Amino acid sequence: MCSAPSPYIEFGRDQWRALASTTPLPLTQADVEKLRGLGDPIDLAEVDVVYRPLTALLEDYITTSREQARRISDFLGVDPHPTPFVIAVAGSVAVGKSTTARLIAHLLARFPQTPRVALVTTDGFLLPNKVLDERGLAARKGFPESYNRRALLDFVAAVKSGAERVEAPVYSHTVYDIVPGRSVVVERPDVLVLEGLNVLQPAPRGRGTGSPAREAAASALAVSDFIDFSIYVDADPEDIRRWYLDRFLTLKRTAFREPGSYFQRYAAIPDDIAVAAADEVWESVNLVNLRENIAPTLGRATLVLRKDSQHHMSRVLLRKI
Repeated sequence: MCSAPSPYIEFGRDQWRALASTTPLPLTQADVEKLRGLGDPIDLAEVDVVYRPLTALLEDYITTSREQARRISDFLGVDPHPTPFVIAVAGSVAVGKSTTARLIAHLLARFPQTPRVALVTTDGFLLPNKVLDERGLAARKGFPESYNRRALLDFVAAVKSGAERVEAPVYSHTVYDIVPGRSVVVERPDVLVLEGLNVLQPAPRGRGTGSPAREAAASALAVSDFIDFSIYVDADPEDIRRWYLDRFLTLKRTAFREPGSYFQRYAAIPDDIAVAAADEVWESVNLVNLRENIAPTLGRATLVLRKDSQHHMSRVLLRKI
């Protein structure tokens, strides 16, 4: 009996590693330690296996995209106007997508073809806590409806259109809120790496409050429409839960003790009580968001990085061209 056709080409770990044996790896172990996220044990050997082939592939996609834009400009008889190549990195809380995004950004910036790389996280487009409280969404932070989706869409559209200067809000995990008066400035990069939980979401359905024409235009577009290459970092939910709880314990002994930390109340209580509270948040918030909103976008990704229980890449799935 024939298996159903798949839209992906699947690579095992050794197959993937062999794809870029001649591509340089301009990072050191010290660089990797600075770039990896809390709780992610990635080392230089893992970067060599996963990210050397990945960035070589991305450079090919970028080159092809630029060549296609040039050919279309020639056909239309207009001057070429290169726009940034947008890469999205999606996945669950605690799966390691921030590490993936930072590594990609730093590696691509060391290629001569893409020296200007900007990295922006969608956390900056979360609604402020005060607004979430007013709308009854405080317990659904990280769900699609907890973001200022219009502002995020406008930001990505402006960057993709080649705007000279675009600003994104800044989110602090220490105070657990948007930081007033702070922003990330993006000035016509070669590449924009956009990292976030729900960055691959399709356009939302529903009636808005604006003019009919504006609402029709808004409902027809999503951030994912401006993405040139998307990566979904995947793992078994039970492994992600364990990584989430391990990270929580580390934060309890470090960042939660900082003055002004939103979670400072957890720093002084026994570990077992704190972990039980964190586990409840995982079950009632993060796991629900993963199942209902994040995991369903996996099939929209250009490439899927599948991790094993030790945070190591076990498989890569690349969408067929």
